[in-house]
Formats: sequence, structure tokens, C-alpha cells
Amino acid sequence: MAVDQELYQLAERVGRALQAHGWLFATAESCTGGWIAEAMTAVPGSSAWFDRGFITYSNTAKQELLGVPAATLDAHGAVSEATVLAMADGALAHSPAQIVVAVSGIAGPDGGSRTRPVGTVWLAWAQRGGASAAQCRHFDGDRDSVRRQTVLAALHGVLERLDGAVLVG
Repeated sequence: MAVDQELYQLAERVGRALQAHGWLFATAESCTGGWIAEAMTAVPGSSAWFDRGFITYSNTAKQELLGVPAATLDAHGAVSEATVLAMADGALAHSPAQIVVAVSGIAGPDGGSRTRPVGTVWLAWAQRGGASAAQCRHFDGDRDSVRRQTVLAALHGVLERLDGAVLVG
């Protein structure tokens, strides 16, 4: 597999920022299927700042591995603000990481609807002892393109939070 230089360089930047803070990072991924974790662990030395990735493609996995309430999934669906925030909270609760990202979306080519078309992705970031934030994005392109754009958005969001983080302790 050819190395995606843009993703690799971004992952290196995130890794340096994590290391500067002395923080661990974890992911909770649905539509990206572990691609965020793969990008991070492609960087040599990543074991110093990457802890784990939860690939929770099914709703059952989201519930069992991250503790996402069935009621949240029933009321809002897997591709929703409530679900990705619960995924992020679950990743913090089930890891020693100080910062996490969670993603759930519709990469296509099927699965979209009028209200949630293909390319709709929810992302959430959470910090231990800090605020959580979620964002809905709409990406164009085929399945690989939507997934790659999601990885980029997820890592850019982590970097923004690390750059603006206030260290406690």
C-alpha cells in the first residue's frame, strides 16, 4: 500500500503535539473502519502516544465496547451528534487516553437518505476533564474519498484541540 503523504504528515504533527503534552490518544471509529488508528500507527514511535482504537461498525459494537445507550441509537441513529458524543465519552471511559476522536457516517455508495445523504459524517472530540464537541460534515466523492476526508477532519480537529489545550496539573 502506498503511503498517503498528507495523512502521514498530519499524523506526525498530531503525534508531536501529543508527545509535547504527554498525552495518550484513542479513537472510536465507525465509517472509517480503523483508518484513523492506521494513520497514527504508521508513524514510528507512535506507541508513546497512541493507546488504542475501537472499531465499532455495528450498533451492537457501539453498545458493547463503548457503552453507547441503545436508547440513544434508537432515538437518534448511528449517524448523529448524540451517538458520536456517546462514542467519544465511551472511548475516554474505556481507555487511559486524555483525548479521543469518534466518527460515524455514511460513506456510500448506499445507505443515504434525504435527511442523511451519502457523505454525511458526525465527528466528536473529547478531552479528559474537559469539554466535548461534535460537528457534522458533508463530504463529496466516492466511498474512499468520504472516508479519507473524515480521517483528515478528525486529525485536524485533534490537532486544533491540542494546540489550544490548557495543561492541568
